[in-house]
Amino acid sequence: EVQLVESGGGLVQAGGSLRLSCAASGLRFGESAIGWFRQAPGKEREGVSCMLPSVGTTQNANSVEGRFTMSSDNAKNTVYLELTSLKPEDTAVYYCAARHFRWYSTYKCTLKDKGMDYWGNGTLVTVYP
Repeated sequence: EVQLVESGGGLVQAGGSLRLSCAASGLRFGESAIGWFRQAPGKEREGVSCMLPSVGTTQNANSVEGRFTMSSDNAKNTVYLELTSLKPEDTAVYYCAARHFRWYSTYKCTLKDKGMDYWGNGTLVTVYP
């Protein structure tokens, strides 16, 4: 069974920083793409950042480029999302998601939630002005 557990959310003032963690278990980490998504109340869920841990490549949404940075500790099957220069509009529940690729030729990052196979329960980030 694949489990994704997010942590690190909280209340932070605009301009501040947070570091989110996503610990994966039961997942072929090296054969998976890991993504961060967020959903604000009344808004659709949107992709924020994704990573191919075995390769080290990342992709960010335009709205967070230069402010959010994804990284991984492959030995711990854990990915991180460092949030900096936070804005009130970043307030949302942040979800970790994973997609397993059976074939390396299809191994690709995605910011589309439809493409993800497994989801965590989310961690809330609240940014106040």
